[in-house]
Amino acid sequence: MAYRRAVIPALVGGLLLTLLLWWAGASAQALQLRGSTSVLNIESVSELQRWLAPWSYDSSTASADGVTSGGTQYTELYGTAMQIRFVAVFGFFVAGALLLVRRIPPTRGRTPATFLALWAWGPVAGTLAVTLSAPWLIASRGHGSYRILPQLAGVIASSGPVMVFAALVTSLVTVLVARITAKGEDPLPRVDVPPRAARLAASVGTAIVALSLVVLSYGSVAAWIQTSFVGGGLLSEPGDLLREWLLLGGWAGPTTAPLGDWLLYRAADVLMLAVVWWSLRLLPGLLTRTTVPAMAVGAMCAIVLGLLASQLLHMAVDDSGSVWGPVHLFSSLGADVPAALTFGVLAGTAALVTLRLTGDRAAATSSG
Repeated sequence: MAYRRAVIPALVGGLLLTLLLWWAGASAQALQLRGSTSVLNIESVSELQRWLAPWSYDSSTASADGVTSGGTQYTELYGTAMQIRFVAVFGFFVAGALLLVRRIPPTRGRTPATFLALWAWGPVAGTLAVTLSAPWLIASRGHGSYRILPQLAGVIASSGPVMVFAALVTSLVTVLVARITAKGEDPLPRVDVPPRAARLAASVGTAIVALSLVVLSYGSVAAWIQTSFVGGGLLSEPGDLLREWLLLGGWAGPTTAPLGDWLLYRAADVLMLAVVWWSLRLLPGLLTRTTVPAMAVGAMCAIVLGLLASQLLHMAVDDSGSVWGPVHLFSSLGADVPAALTFGVLAGTAALVTLRLTGDRAAATSSG
């Protein structure tokens, strides 16, 4: 899709996402009204407050890690942090949506893929936005120099389920606008990717993702990552921050839980890897041009989709809703997105290199 046609849906999507998040943050105060706990139970109200806090302009309802708080010491810094956050989420979503709509235009059977990619990009944009605004938000609490890296890890992980639901609505509207703007343009043909090269590239990319999901997320390895750093100064505690950016989940042996529960959690992990592999398998054929940025962003979206699929499976087998309320079931949606950013770039780049090498070798063999 031409740039002038793709920029319109990207801007519409970015504006809609920003407005939805602003509306969600402005609604946080309604949960403090008298009688809210009679409509929803106390646990559900507390969970909703945690969801909305990262996008609330009211400094009395949020803290740096997204947990409700009694207030902040420096309200002007907090306001600056929120301004940066909303501008950043608009900019990051527009940039990613522009790339995705251009490289995966909603034509020639690509519409479902465009929708899913834009939906997955929403949590990525939210994570980048909260990360960019984190220094101002931490400083607004009045003790930014205390355990700064664990505080930063808490901020990065705070965008939460609200971002997933807002991105779902935004992606739908963005795809509809993109289909309208694409009318009259000659659709680009789908790239003919050798099946063997596509499968091998997907396998290499999925193996990199499995490194985080299985190896780094294993209990003892994750504990080593989080606790092995010692020293003094402001940057003496990188373990919590590294855990956010490196771990896609938690993997433990069957001795820590009943075997049936452990198998259910492993089924969710297998589902995630299957979604990632299938997405990377189809991605080169969906792209109008296989470039490093397109493959990296596409791999990030594939990992986020895999995470959402595994989290939905967890929700289906989780019975904690009867204890903590139905809202609690959705609390894990949108988790582990920072690690998806890290391993999305690595997996997408590795898949592209494998695709190029395997494709060139296949072409040389056929010509010979």
